[in-house]
Amino acid sequence: MDTLVGTAPTGVPAALRKLYFLRFAFAAVWAALLFATAETLGTPSAVLLLVYPLFDVAAAVVDVRSAKANGGTARLLYANIAISSLTVIGLAVAVTSGIPAVLRVWGIWAVTSGLVQLVVGAGRRKLGGQWPMIISGAISTAAGASFFAQAGSDDPTLANLAGYAFAGGVFFLVSALRLNRTRNGE
Repeated sequence: MDTLVGTAPTGVPAALRKLYFLRFAFAAVWAALLFATAETLGTPSAVLLLVYPLFDVAAAVVDVRSAKANGGTARLLYANIAISSLTVIGLAVAVTSGIPAVLRVWGIWAVTSGLVQLVVGAGRRKLGGQWPMIISGAISTAAGASFFAQAGSDDPTLANLAGYAFAGGVFFLVSALRLNRTRNGE
């Protein structure tokens, strides 16, 4: 069960809850904007594609600060920062080559960052509210493989990335709500 908060510093769940709510809101808005521009790989969709992993880097930096301030370890979060930073560079190159290249880079990112999310969530189980993060990490890994496969299809599209981001945001929302329930002793 993921409700054993008593063993963790009280500041960690509160900081994670705020970060998870922010990540949900960002993912929802980003997904709507990408979906609206997903038909072609133009400037608006290219900018959105770069902004998403940049936001992930910023969120991981905030998460690192919170973890370190509360005596936690941030080794895997640093790995996530590096992976997402490399993804920005990879996507900047991929957008010049077309949707299949973007899907391949995004797929690799989804697999690697999904594995990191799964391991970080498993390590934070005692904080509560982490099962959605663990499940999301596993789903991200599988989705990444499907994006990579979709890159070779006859009709690759960016629309699936919007759905992926929104679903990931929902998992952050559920985790935030679970952290809130755990904090309130439910």
